[in-house]
Amino acid sequence: MLQQKSKKGAFLALVFVAALLALVVLLENTLDPTKYILLFTSLKKGAVYALVAVSMNLLNGFTGLFSLGQAGFMLLGAYTYAILTIPVESRESVYYLYGGSAVKFSLPDLFGGADTVPGLVLGVLIALILAGCVAAVVAWLIGLPVLRLKSDYLAIATLGFGEIIRAVFQWDKLGPVTNGANALKSFPTFSSFNITGADGQVVFRLSTFVAFLIAAVCIAVIVLLINSSYGRAFKAIREDEIAAEAMGVNLAKHKRLAFCISSFFAGVGGGMFAMFANQAQAKTFTTAMTYEILLIVVIGGIGSVSGSTIAAFLYVAASEWWLRFLDSETWVFGVKVPFLRTGFRMVVFSIIIMIVVLFFRRGLMGSKELPDLFRPRPKKSVRKAGEHNG
Repeated sequence: MLQQKSKKGAFLALVFVAALLALVVLLENTLDPTKYILLFTSLKKGAVYALVAVSMNLLNGFTGLFSLGQAGFMLLGAYTYAILTIPVESRESVYYLYGGSAVKFSLPDLFGGADTVPGLVLGVLIALILAGCVAAVVAWLIGLPVLRLKSDYLAIATLGFGEIIRAVFQWDKLGPVTNGANALKSFPTFSSFNITGADGQVVFRLSTFVAFLIAAVCIAVIVLLINSSYGRAFKAIREDEIAAEAMGVNLAKHKRLAFCISSFFAGVGGGMFAMFANQAQAKTFTTAMTYEILLIVVIGGIGSVSGSTIAAFLYVAASEWWLRFLDSETWVFGVKVPFLRTGFRMVVFSIIIMIVVLFFRRGLMGSKELPDLFRPRPKKSVRKAGEHNG
């Protein structure tokens, strides 16, 4: 019975994701992209943040390890993706301060170039996977000493890692590889997946669809992991480490595994963020970005994949789209509306976040998932009148 319910839930989730992807393609090719630029920008950034938030929730919410190094792993992923996908002919102009790049190849060029479908798809896919692998390897190395710490000490250590890695990537000695403090550009972005005609005009848009597709596949893999035996071990560690160890769970192994997997998907998210921003620059991946991701996890619900995903889109839409009018001066009947000026948007946004946290102590979803909201509540057993005698 339980197996049938799980299969039904998986099928409904698959149908929902397929319908969502179809809707994204429909909207992207029917709405004017210049008129609805904020909508599509929010959708793409929301997809990126949803993946990173779910990866952080895997560590903080499902394993109980409080890490604040997500921006550092995103930086590793973004730079790995950018370095491996910049066309060879563009490297001299990108690395003009260093006389060219130390990396003499480009992954899309190995498969025919970014102008061809195999070159673009395979180059980007392999680069994103390698971006996640680099982040996972670094996570494994720093996890050896860092994961011995607990609670706030682990958070401080991983936060320090994020600051150190950002400074290292801006080091001038690494300029031929990282371009120093300058931005990396000219690599394939989400817009590169738009189909163009012979005249160079876009005939079919797929940029938002690709962002959603990559994020959906990665989140689906995380969900499968959470529902596996490894996921149950992660939850056991979260609930009680001593009891989990007594039941045969190898704490060091599973903590390191959760840390590396979370970092892998953060690295993939970093590569996607570079595709969204059209550039990769170390100064973008600050501590504030980690706090944004953590805020999304808390608002959505610690221990809820659906909550993190929904909260990511709500957070991005509110901060980047819905409240943007608050940053511009407005006149009504010749009278200037007070407070409306540059920066007021973030004041209102902060107040909204405070209200949400106050009234939703466990987040929007708590520890529940979307399918849980549609399941019928168990009926209370009604005792028969003649059950109690005497």
